[in-house]
Amino acid sequence: MAITIKTKNYLYISIFLLAGLAVTLKATHWFYLNEGYTQTAQQSKQQMTELVNFLDGSLSRYESIPHLLSTNPLLKNALISRQKPDSIQALNLYLEQIQHITESLDIYLIDTAGVAISASNWQERYSFIGKDFSYRPYFQEAISGKLGRYYAVGASSDKRGFYFSYPIYHESDILGVIVVKVDITDIERQSSGIVGARGFEFAITDPDDIIFLSSIDNWLLHSLSPIEPSRQHEIDASKRYANRTIDLLSIEPTFDRRVTSEQNNYAIESGSGPIEYIESRKPMARAGWTVHIMAPLSPIYHSLPAFMIFNSCIYLLLALAGLFGYEKRKSTLRIQQANDQLEQRVQARTQALEASNQKLNETQDELIQAAKLTVIGSLSASINHEINQPLAAIRSYAQNTQTLVKRNQLEHVSGNIDTIISLTDRLAAIVGQFKSFTRKSQGDDRATDISQCISDSLTIIQPEIDKQGIELILSPCKVVCEVWGDNVRLQQVLVNLMSNAIVAMRHCIYKKLTVTVSKDTMIHVLIQDSGSGVQESQMEKIFEPYFTTNERQGLGLGLSISRRIIESMQGKITVSNACQGGAIFKISLPIHHQGKISEDLCHQQGELYDEPQ
Repeated sequence: MAITIKTKNYLYISIFLLAGLAVTLKATHWFYLNEGYTQTAQQSKQQMTELVNFLDGSLSRYESIPHLLSTNPLLKNALISRQKPDSIQALNLYLEQIQHITESLDIYLIDTAGVAISASNWQERYSFIGKDFSYRPYFQEAISGKLGRYYAVGASSDKRGFYFSYPIYHESDILGVIVVKVDITDIERQSSGIVGARGFEFAITDPDDIIFLSSIDNWLLHSLSPIEPSRQHEIDASKRYANRTIDLLSIEPTFDRRVTSEQNNYAIESGSGPIEYIESRKPMARAGWTVHIMAPLSPIYHSLPAFMIFNSCIYLLLALAGLFGYEKRKSTLRIQQANDQLEQRVQARTQALEASNQKLNETQDELIQAAKLTVIGSLSASINHEINQPLAAIRSYAQNTQTLVKRNQLEHVSGNIDTIISLTDRLAAIVGQFKSFTRKSQGDDRATDISQCISDSLTIIQPEIDKQGIELILSPCKVVCEVWGDNVRLQQVLVNLMSNAIVAMRHCIYKKLTVTVSKDTMIHVLIQDSGSGVQESQMEKIFEPYFTTNERQGLGLGLSISRRIIESMQGKITVSNACQGGAIFKISLPIHHQGKISEDLCHQQGELYDEPQ
């Protein structure tokens, strides 16, 4: 029974694979042919533009020649006095010379009756002199005062050519017509080279869909569509193709000039069988031609089997990979069931570790808070002094205001009240900053301006600076310097470093604290004192927990906590000694935002930094 079920499964899989392979082959066949047709049609359009430009340029070289020749007095004199052999012979030689210079096929002069009286081929056996060309449309157009253009096979020379004609005037009368015949054989050869570079063929048809120029000789003087009897009579009357018979080209489906779709597929009979082409066409209105680019489809058909085999291999590889993945998934599920119990145990241990880590983080936050309170404790005397000064001034101004009221000197009361309000605001700012500094940080990371952070830190440390008589030098950065982090914790680092600098200068005669902000690829804050510096033996230990050089106060956690805060902001803190003495603590932090600071902020910082200490 188990073998039968397994066999059925294999049978279902085989049917599924074969059905998928059939769909893949069908889709590949459709996509490749459709894409090939589209690309070939686009290339045909590009080739069409190049060929039409070449044909226009080739014909335009000769278009102005009849007009220029019509202005030569020799032609006019020959038409007026054509009974004089000397003038006719001089004109023959002149036209022969012009024919060699312009590389045209023939040039000849026709009178109003349509008879050629002079020609560049005057000495050839098929000379046009004396021949009647009145039946030619190019003569009829020129004799009516227009520039004539016409393609035809020469009735005398039996050579294919394109004719340009122009009337010759005497005052307002037309005396005759000058005709320039261009040999299109050379144009045909060059055009074949242009389209043949891409493996294409071309055919140029007249208004009757008769091919008179082509890269394939078997197509010449064949019609793409049947010619109606009335139109055949007109062609015979104009002797456009001399005495040649125009046969219908073997083409499937029947050619229809009214079909203007971008992709027209035709099969044209050749000696080895029908050849399929994508046909693109474009009319040349001035010449009266239609240019056809025939792109063979055989390259697409020849490469199709290889492409289908390649896609079939890809499909089979993907199918086998899918089956392998399915079997692997079944094995994985079995392993997963075996690992569920182990994962539950790991989860239990992980929860216990998370609880321990949470407790450790809470302990760390308590240590940070204790370090902040330690700093505040060491500055308590200076803080009290800073707060007592405004309070004493407020009391003095209030008593003075009482006296002024009793004396009815109310004009001085307003000034005292304004001063009291200003002192109250100053007191509120000091108390607010200390309150913000001493509360526990909630880890509120955001864009923090270094200059503002330094200013807030100085609010806390300024009383001790004034008390110790320390010269404070600030060198701010002239552009906005923002970092990403907790503003309160960054203040703690700055307050801690500046407090340490004040302690280091306690026994110095000259005390100077320098705070510098610079910016390159990072933002750098340098805090330098004029103390005795840091001993080389203590450089490696100074950031370790519980290491302190001041045994009377402090737990030795300030610098250790400061380093951890800076590192949590993706920065670093280092220490070195200045050449002139004193320690330099350098904080480097990544730049969060770059830009010019506003004029108002510059002004505020200027007032802050220029304030005498």
